[in-house]
Amino acid sequence: MNPEQRAQHRAMMRRLQRRVHHRHRRPLAWQLRARQRWHERWHRQHAHFKHSIGARLIAVFILLAALGGLILYGAQEGHYGAVMAGFLLFLVLGLAFGKIRRMLRPLRALAMGVEAFGRGDLDHRIRYFHRDELGDLAHRFNQMAADIQAMLDGKRALLLAMSHELRSPLTRARLHAELIEESASKEALLQELGEMRDLISALLESERLGSGHSALQLRECDLAALVRETVTDDAVALQIETGLPLLALDVMRIQLLLRNLVANAMRHNEAARGPVLVSLRRAGAGVRLSVRDHGPGVPPEALVHLGEPFYRPDAARSRHDGGVGLGLSLCKLVATAHGSQLELRNAHPGLEAALTLG
Repeated sequence: MNPEQRAQHRAMMRRLQRRVHHRHRRPLAWQLRARQRWHERWHRQHAHFKHSIGARLIAVFILLAALGGLILYGAQEGHYGAVMAGFLLFLVLGLAFGKIRRMLRPLRALAMGVEAFGRGDLDHRIRYFHRDELGDLAHRFNQMAADIQAMLDGKRALLLAMSHELRSPLTRARLHAELIEESASKEALLQELGEMRDLISALLESERLGSGHSALQLRECDLAALVRETVTDDAVALQIETGLPLLALDVMRIQLLLRNLVANAMRHNEAARGPVLVSLRRAGAGVRLSVRDHGPGVPPEALVHLGEPFYRPDAARSRHDGGVGLGLSLCKLVATAHGSQLELRNAHPGLEAALTLG
């Protein structure tokens, strides 16, 4: 074989070796890629299984059915008696119940969180233990509460800032109005400026009371003496039970509540039917305060809306006749801050507003 033929033979052998090597390498690389895809698929399915409450419940029920079948099969084959089979079934059922109870434990925390959010306690946060479907739901609830709280805080800060800023020009406008010569226009202007001042004060007070109990300055108070001191109009009749207990109250806020309730009752009272009635009586460990007029009352469909800010039952009434609709709203906030609830009902005749303090 001459040198040229030997060179051709060596080149052909190298090509054959490369082909054989490549042919053996291809299946190995394909196997590695297939194994990697299988692992990725397995991890995805495992993550989905851990995240899905339904999948885990199905797995528990399948395992429960399988173990129950094995126990019954063993008892039928005579490996153990009926008592042992019953004990094993009870044990398996207990373990399954404990597992399911543990899986659904976040539902109780969710229920408590929703109840807290419904009360307006947006500082409450739901605890969650696993990042499954229930954990994601709890996380979204917490995020929603934080967003709502931030929105309300921003609104409250803006309203407080605007109310404070409006006080200065309003005071200057009132001073300028006092310099005008006496006339009907001056009296009307001063009355409008007074209503604007009262509206700004009511807005500021409502925002302060929006923080609930923390806005109060509590001290022991004789509510009967406070009612006698605050309600001095002869057109109002007092019915006060003797021996009432001392209560921890914010005196200024309770006076505000009394003045608003009595003013609202006197505005709608019909003296021919009877006077405005303010009563205090013992209610358990507390005291029940009620204010009733003898007017026409409120339509049933409007009764549920009383106490909403700026709501007035008769939209046709002027502001001079019906106010701006913040009096009862403030009373509700004062009652809530004291841990109570303002109750409004038609007394036939008239309207009664009542709350229990204590």
